[in-house]
Amino acid sequence: MPQFVAITQDALIERLVERVRVLSGRRVIAIDGADAARPVDLARRVAAALRDTGRPADVVSLHDYVRPASLRVEFGRDDISYRTAWFDYDALRREVVDALRTEGRWLPALWDEATDRSARAAIRPAPADTVLLIAGPMLLDRSLQFDLSVRLDMSEPALRRRTPTEDHWTIPALLANESPTTPTFFARWDHPDRPALRLTD
Repeated sequence: MPQFVAITQDALIERLVERVRVLSGRRVIAIDGADAARPVDLARRVAAALRDTGRPADVVSLHDYVRPASLRVEFGRDDISYRTAWFDYDALRREVVDALRTEGRWLPALWDEATDRSARAAIRPAPADTVLLIAGPMLLDRSLQFDLSVRLDMSEPALRRRTPTEDHWTIPALLANESPTTPTFFARWDHPDRPALRLTD
């Protein structure tokens, strides 16, 4: 049975930054977690810590790579549509992950979820040591090649407690998101103020 040790968010960020610091060149990190885990907030804190070390770093939210509403809700709101139709993982790979590594540039946003229109974001150049943190749900095993990954894992009771009632329909998809890929850091996130980190062998 996996063993866990109590850790603070600051300590987790410090560990991740130390792992990144030994990796030269442009790098991509996943912060995988349900919206209830607030993965974008953690990603922003990691990016700020990396910038404090002199490393260029920025954050891409998966919600800026949603599909148009006509495609997202074509067959209704259920766990299958959330897993398979909600986010444009192919575009994320093409415009962020692959573009960063092969072309030294990246697109911060593709689609505006609120207005259901193109985000009209400008392509950004990436300095040689840029680190991009991609944050959002169900990121692992989507043909996205990450250099490091963090999984913010939440139980069903925690998801129901922290997810707005109108979004409870997404919870079955999130619970079914059992990835065979072992993340670099796996943290229990039911109580974000006192997470627990899974120990590795």
